[in-house]
Amino acid sequence: MPWFTALDEVERRRLTSETVVRILPAGAWLAREGDAPAFWYGVIEGLLKLCCHRQDGRSLTFTGVCAGSWFGEGTIFKREARRYDVIALQETHVACVPSAAFNRLLQTSFEFNHFVLELLNERCGQFIGRYIGQAMLNADAQVANALAGLFHPRLYPHMDAHLKISQEEVANLSGISRPRCNEALHRLKEAGLLRTEYGGITIVDLIGLHNFRG
Repeated sequence: MPWFTALDEVERRRLTSETVVRILPAGAWLAREGDAPAFWYGVIEGLLKLCCHRQDGRSLTFTGVCAGSWFGEGTIFKREARRYDVIALQETHVACVPSAAFNRLLQTSFEFNHFVLELLNERCGQFIGRYIGQAMLNADAQVANALAGLFHPRLYPHMDAHLKISQEEVANLSGISRPRCNEALHRLKEAGLLRTEYGGITIVDLIGLHNFRG
């Protein structure tokens, strides 16, 4: 990362020694709702989902995070318990930067501060766009908008065209029912924007998906 290469040699070595790398099999939990803000996370390889689960069985998937993505800074800033679960959708390697190291970098590195500010700004814009989409777009366009959002160039710089994501998770991400989501995916497939396959979805036309309005 550019912010890492901008650190001096002593800080790079210190941060490397402090950072823990975890390897998660598919289905494993990286963090749970209610956990203390112990780490800032960076995905080295694989795919995670950020989601909420309720005792009545309902769940909501906020987004997926892939290689090159960082998350968890908001929880550290607010010093509060985590408000979502983090689960691996496939085998995933994650760099876990301790919150103390994260706060130290905020105090000592201009480049790191700049990166985190951009990250927060882009994430805020993403969720505003998602809210507007759910309020103003039809169901087909909501699904297109949710899938296209997974390919944000700054938040998710290395997302693969094939998403290992279930149709139920796409429905949760889009904020619509699963049957309605399945209909939308079928129409997006007929429009030549994606392919539905066993175990996931492959994006064929990302620009078309971004611009789809039903």
